[in-house]
Amino acid sequence: MYSWLWRQLPGDTVTRVYTALVGLLVIGVLLWYVVFPWFEPQIQFDHGTVDDGGTSATAPPAPGTKHR
Repeated sequence: MYSWLWRQLPGDTVTRVYTALVGLLVIGVLLWYVVFPWFEPQIQFDHGTVDDGGTSATAPPAPGTKHR
């Protein structure tokens, strides 16, 4: 696949290298500023879902209760 893409780029080797680098930069910018901000709310890495109901032995005591 990469060899096919390389053959499709115009110009000599130096022009192909610059074209490939600019293409990668454009793809990176589109991912960083368009795709990732759109996709981030869909995945929600920062919302924890683990809950033991507060019965953990290592859970701190509730405010207003005496610690034994």
